[in-house]
Amino acid sequence: MNKTLKICIVFFILFSTKIAVAQKVGLVLSGGGAKGVAHIGVIRALEEKGIPIDYIAGTSMGAIIGGLYAAGYSPDDMEKIFLSNEFASWISGKIDPKFNYYFKKENPNASWIDIRFNYENTIKPKIPTNLVSPQQMDFAFMEIFAGANAVSNYNFDSLMIPFRCVASDIYKSQAVILKKGDLGKAIRASMTFPFYFKPIKIDSTLMFDGGMFNNFPTDVMYNDFFPDIIIGSKVAGNYAKPDEDDIVSQLQNMLMEKTNYSAVCDNGIILAPNVKKVNVIDFSYTKEFIDSGYVETMRNIEKIRHFISDSIPADSVNIKRLNFNQKKSKLIIDSIKINGLTQNQYIYINKLLLRNSNKIPISTIKTEYFKLLADDKIESISPSLKYDKISKFYNLLLDIKKDKNFVADFGGNISSSPINEAFMQLQYKHFGKTARSFIINTYIGKFYSSALAKARFDYPFKTPLYLEGGFVIHQWDFFKTKTYFFEDKTPSYLIQNEKYFDIILGLPAGNKAKFELKFVDCMSNNDYYQNNTFVRNDTADQTNFNFRAIGLKYEFNTLNKKQFANSGSLIQLKIKFINGFEEFLPGSTSINRKSSQTNHKWIQAKFVFDKYFRKRNFNTFGLLFESFYSSQSLFNNYTSSVLSSEAFQPIPESNTFFFPAYRSSFYAALGLKDIISISKNIDFRLEAFIFQPYKEIIQNNDFTASYGKEFNKRSIIASSALVLHSPIGPISLNLNYYQNTDQKFSLIFNIGYIIFNSRAKE
Repeated sequence: MNKTLKICIVFFILFSTKIAVAQKVGLVLSGGGAKGVAHIGVIRALEEKGIPIDYIAGTSMGAIIGGLYAAGYSPDDMEKIFLSNEFASWISGKIDPKFNYYFKKENPNASWIDIRFNYENTIKPKIPTNLVSPQQMDFAFMEIFAGANAVSNYNFDSLMIPFRCVASDIYKSQAVILKKGDLGKAIRASMTFPFYFKPIKIDSTLMFDGGMFNNFPTDVMYNDFFPDIIIGSKVAGNYAKPDEDDIVSQLQNMLMEKTNYSAVCDNGIILAPNVKKVNVIDFSYTKEFIDSGYVETMRNIEKIRHFISDSIPADSVNIKRLNFNQKKSKLIIDSIKINGLTQNQYIYINKLLLRNSNKIPISTIKTEYFKLLADDKIESISPSLKYDKISKFYNLLLDIKKDKNFVADFGGNISSSPINEAFMQLQYKHFGKTARSFIINTYIGKFYSSALAKARFDYPFKTPLYLEGGFVIHQWDFFKTKTYFFEDKTPSYLIQNEKYFDIILGLPAGNKAKFELKFVDCMSNNDYYQNNTFVRNDTADQTNFNFRAIGLKYEFNTLNKKQFANSGSLIQLKIKFINGFEEFLPGSTSINRKSSQTNHKWIQAKFVFDKYFRKRNFNTFGLLFESFYSSQSLFNNYTSSVLSSEAFQPIPESNTFFFPAYRSSFYAALGLKDIISISKNIDFRLEAFIFQPYKEIIQNNDFTASYGKEFNKRSIIASSALVLHSPIGPISLNLNYYQNTDQKFSLIFNIGYIIFNSRAKE
């Protein structure tokens, strides 16, 4: 006699004898990815119609919905969670912007990809096991289910509704029924769809999505709870036969066993909400799917009532839920326990999180937790809360996996103009009681070349700080951005060389901003011709400017991309004092045949406000305001004066040109941006900027410099760009306009980033 027949006989006996006890109803929720939110509508309708839910079991998304309900969350609570911005962050793997920790971010570079490794005899490539980072989700599940864990004493039978969920042990190739332990981790295991989410360990066993072996656990419901009636909510089905040309269909059939989606026997009922086929993590139809579950249940209420005569008022369910939730303790952290690190590393982490205090609410720990995740020394954290019955507080348990010691970055820019470059960087990371990073990088190209070496030391004081020291060498060849492949490129009329070392003290200013105090010692060399009538044998004029500077910078930065941002804000204020020595050496074409030496001292200040306003329909609007003031005196000649002044460069390509019309020692600039989202990863950008110098720097007949009249001249930059935000970086086609220049229009195609190492004055 098979199992199904036995179950049917038992149910027949129970109903035919009309046992005089309250009927017990079990609710089974299938997997199905984003479609599973329809289960919320099913539960809402059952509550409204007084259908009791005495037991609940689920797999994957069914485990999430069932677990939330069992933990004391109402259908309205669940709907609110799934429609929230926080949930969107969990499922996308992107850290909620409010938890971004700008203090820990490195300066942007032209990297496309990185390879992480430890120093060993061989370097083994590491293939990512997941598309979605679990860090935000893991913390959220811990926070949501910790109270229910404490009330139930980690026994799923003692939740508001006794609960079961199914996960998969891929080593033993079998389903695992989870009935005790950490509820959040159990649910996290049950919904870990292969390749989308990183697997999780429970009792040293690596767990995956329960749907691999049992996507509709009616048998689990029967075997564990033996209810009088089972109601099943099904939004999934078995995959079609694999296609020889479709690898996804082949993987689906290999990974997922066939599931029986029918009722246990005739006195059970299956609800099948009418939901469209969507991607596993496409929650854009959440409201619609919830309504579908509700409508399907209401349509079948009479069939359900055929089996269930008992009724429970909605108020009684709410009172039961309220009583359960009132037993939950506030999430106050008394201690932190860390696994996976050395003692010195533990001291570093503990100082960052607890700050030498205890009895910390979870909201405070949450902020510090995501600051810790922003540390590039940490690869991943698996958090859990353990309730202490004696202290009445929680212990935070963190399984921390340290990141690889070495990171190699590769990138650059492939362009239709002569600004192609390759970028390579190697970073060594180590942390004990302090965190240390050592970086070397290089840019190689015809237009721009650079080498950098720097070290950064992070100290986990009550107010964290870092000390950074670096040495940088640059060269810019601006003449090559005005030439094409078959022209004679030598000699170049303007080459800038710069080498400097700096020391930086950094302090956080909240999560999204930081202060930097910077000292710079720089030697710069500019070779140039002051007119275009030169030949190969001529020698260029030369201006050497060696200076020291000390400056203070405040920067608030929530921009979402390092180039072609389309959300967030940048507020930057820089104040600097510069003391330097100018030396002019005339070349063979110079009118002024006398060398000169001049000392310059000045102060300068710069303010930048760059903001993208909330998207409306498909449009995002941006505003840029920039102003600069300097008390700097003019240099020996016009070219050196313009070179030493500040440049307004609002679009990436403008960083590759030397345009005197957009340089000044005192200016203001305003720009408007309109970004049209063609698709999730494709933007069309329209931008226009007006640059207004207080006094234009003008060239005299003898090539010396002087100031023009106040507000006498202004210049416009306009840009249109089609941008694809690819996994390796932006791919863009740009048409740009520069007023008051010899090269007014440019059409340029780029793959990658037009980003350089920082200049000494930045």
